[in-house]
Amino acid sequence: MDINDLRGLLTAVTLFAFIGLCIWAWSSRRKAEFDASAALPLEEDSYMTNSERENI
Repeated sequence: MDINDLRGLLTAVTLFAFIGLCIWAWSSRRKAEFDASAALPLEEDSYMTNSERENI
């Protein structure tokens, strides 16, 4: 086994890891969680009161 075999093996492992990550990310079971995470920046901060917002 020389360095080129090791490089080929590492490339194959990386390719399979990338494909697995893509399948995980595009899985329909994860959609609700990702949609909730994507909406987080658009939500209001619940710990601030109206009077605190007026002082800012």
